[in-house]
Amino acid sequence: MPKPSITRESGRHFLTDRIRDEVNWWDTPQSNAVEPPPIQKPVPDGATVIPLPRREEWQIPSCDLADAIAGRESRRRFLPAPLSLDELAFLLWSTQGIRARLHEAAVLRTVPSAGCRHPFETYLAVLNVETLCPGIYRYLPLHHALVPEQAPDDLKARITAATRGQRFAAEAAVTFIWSALPGRTEWRYAEASYKVIALDAGHVCQNLYLACAAVNAGTCAIAAYDQERADELIGVDGNEEFCVYIAPVGRVG
Repeated sequence: MPKPSITRESGRHFLTDRIRDEVNWWDTPQSNAVEPPPIQKPVPDGATVIPLPRREEWQIPSCDLADAIAGRESRRRFLPAPLSLDELAFLLWSTQGIRARLHEAAVLRTVPSAGCRHPFETYLAVLNVETLCPGIYRYLPLHHALVPEQAPDDLKARITAATRGQRFAAEAAVTFIWSALPGRTEWRYAEASYKVIALDAGHVCQNLYLACAAVNAGTCAIAAYDQERADELIGVDGNEEFCVYIAPVGRVG
């Protein structure tokens, strides 16, 4: 099947909100009383679930928001020091943490999302986090926990290949890999979903940038990656779920 091409015209159309006038809002899954997609992928039977320290437990120093914003920059060089589990828990909470569960179709998180749909899953390529073995993990926001997904022997090489040779991604303590499940947003917004999914990804990563300032860490958002290799790295099908954004995180001086 030939891959669709994007023209300058179609790309610019994507950035507008003209699609909203073209959607039949009476024929969305939500309007047709279809049950909403789950807000979190299920935990496989028999999988190990690793609880993370919660907000009242972690030891994270206070950080002035104005200083964090003023000092925000992309960092591609990291020290070999590990992140603590407290720090990782804080970064995960900052980017996809749940503040309240309203009902089966909606949860309130620490980041905004169009229609409260939150279409992302967070995967972690862990290389240097205290108490965690290297490997691929998935964050469970409903449990504030991790579930191990796989532990490839060539993890560093696969991270580098997935990021098109950007070696700093394999030198980080942990690389955040966000996948999108478009069906979560399509349930409410149909064809108007795709621009807002992209906007939502920006909200998530900006929170990561600012949260890194509180734990003496840095990150650099990556949008240039090998789609097939990135999808394979986190074990997703590339259609109903696929990688949309990557952000290596490591200790900085």
